Amino acid sequence: MAPKRQFLPLLLLLSLSAFFLYSHYHSSLHLYLSSHSLNPNPHLNLPSNLNPSLNSIPSPSNFSFILKVLTFDRLSSLSRCLRSLAAAHYGRDTVHLHIYVDHFPHADNVGKSELLLDQKLDESRRILEFIDGFDWKFGQKVVHYRTGNVGLQAQWLEAWWPSSDHEFAFVVEDDLEVSPLYYKFLKALIQNYYYNSSNFSPSIYGASLQRPRFVPGKHGNKIQLDDETHIFLYQLVGTWGQLLFPKPWKEFRLWYDIHKAKGIKPFLQGMVTTGWYKKMGERIWTPWFISFIHSRGYFNIYTNFLHERALSVSHRDAGVNYGKTAGPDSYLLDESSLDIDLLEMQPLTKLKWYDFCFKEVHPGTVVRSFEELGSVLHSVQKQDTIILVSLFGASERVIRNLLCHFESFNIQNYIFMGLNSDFLLDLARRGHPVIDVDQFLSSVRAHKMKSLQDSDMEVKKYILVKAYVIQKCLESGYNSWVVDGNMLFLRSTPFLDVIDATYDFHAGKTPEILFIRSSSSARKIWVDDFIHKVALMVDSVLEKGRGRIPTTEGKKFVYIVGELFKQEGMRVKWVDEGSLGLEIDSRNANQTSQGNRKKMVFWSPEIGSDMIQKRLEELGLWIIDTDSSCTAVVCHQS
Repeated sequence: MAPKRQFLPLLLLLSLSAFFLYSHYHSSLHLYLSSHSLNPNPHLNLPSNLNPSLNSIPSPSNFSFILKVLTFDRLSSLSRCLRSLAAAHYGRDTVHLHIYVDHFPHADNVGKSELLLDQKLDESRRILEFIDGFDWKFGQKVVHYRTGNVGLQAQWLEAWWPSSDHEFAFVVEDDLEVSPLYYKFLKALIQNYYYNSSNFSPSIYGASLQRPRFVPGKHGNKIQLDDETHIFLYQLVGTWGQLLFPKPWKEFRLWYDIHKAKGIKPFLQGMVTTGWYKKMGERIWTPWFISFIHSRGYFNIYTNFLHERALSVSHRDAGVNYGKTAGPDSYLLDESSLDIDLLEMQPLTKLKWYDFCFKEVHPGTVVRSFEELGSVLHSVQKQDTIILVSLFGASERVIRNLLCHFESFNIQNYIFMGLNSDFLLDLARRGHPVIDVDQFLSSVRAHKMKSLQDSDMEVKKYILVKAYVIQKCLESGYNSWVVDGNMLFLRSTPFLDVIDATYDFHAGKTPEILFIRSSSSARKIWVDDFIHKVALMVDSVLEKGRGRIPTTEGKKFVYIVGELFKQEGMRVKWVDEGSLGLEIDSRNANQTSQGNRKKMVFWSPEIGSDMIQKRLEELGLWIIDTDSSCTAVVCHQS
């Protein structure tokens, strides 16, 4: 029992370390996004200065660069690799070279002849003699010769633990060949996208120099880039010349330790790499890193030099990944074939970002004013319809589960609204459009807003922002669905068959939903004066109810608007909740047969999140893992 008692404190230490690092890293993320929302959409305002807490980064001249070369038993490959690294242009910079030599497996020698063993020993000696005689004049040369065979996964994972946030590792396997220009490019990239405050994003974990060729999401899009795109961001890690940034790599290593210790496998449905792992197991490391990247929503910088050219080329020599030599995957870009300005780095706001399906995503879309709203609505609308999802009363894990269902049904025409928080900013960082309720209302203070001054301010903020978003949808010619986060769609178009073409307004109280058709009559009523009436009615109802709107928690907007519709004599089609979906609560266990026939499920926000998870698990509708990440990647071709 003694070993077990020793192991438990180790697990606790790892967990606390991971928590500390994650909290520290994401507190920086919050400070960054809250003051400097990264947004590839030029219509959104970007602050000119980064938060002071991140301005402590020293000048680029202080960073250190280490080459990590991983080798085993391929002397000719290693020779080609090291010579290409030595031929690169480093100027006066110090670049350290660390070489990791894996040992041949001792178990393979059992029952083998002494001649075969001597051959293996001789091969190892020849590799070491070559490394010892190899002249590296740009910095330190460090050799780590292992006593046992650890394999490719450990070679990668144990090669580096950053000594500071300003130490960078460029990892190459021995069958790689690099361009003489590779270091100049990586140095410029570090200066522009790590140390330049206007281009920094904590979502970026490094850069790959290999030519992008592979989409791991099954049924994903082909990699198609225009001739003007030389740098872009893509979630996939590259193993043929990968630059690693220190903070994300530390975060990954701690994440890996926890998952490995708890026996959590890097299974990600819908990914080709999961099949690799099931076949090869711990011989490879990339499925672990891909699972981590998926859970965090991080991205990698890639290059696109056209004509199958790249700054690093894998010769795909026979080894762990290839049964027999396949030859170079690309053509090496060098001075003789250079036809672009290699060191010209576009601003991060102008680069395109792609997920594992090679679908373009738009990180940092945070709507903070009424003027910004129109263009964002236009970018997300599908078939002239917008789905506005309120975060009020919904837990973070419930919303992440909702997003996984959106992904599975290819629902893209949504926008979230919520109070400024780490969670709201994290949704935006991952590419989900959001409305910052507080700042949005600050931008429309020209309208009468005294209803925001009492203790029930949060409820009224959500009600008023919903009213303004509907107004903008109508002005733009879009239909709008207003829903809250305490529901799940079980179809891609759950409301289609409840729409009556003779009505402009459809509403349900349980669950709270409101549909507004884009029509001249709807636009006529839904103007600034109507929103002013909404604000006044909120005050009136709160005053009569002594601080409470007489409906269940979270279902307030439809009540207010319904009362105003009565006053205006507007026709509303009230939708029976029974025809829409299944309401789940703490009493009705095992409703699988009912849930399968419904368009949606919904629940009261008063039910605890643990109970909601339990009921959704019973229905087979809980599709996030322990990291609150989708258990599957679902690709829909554009």
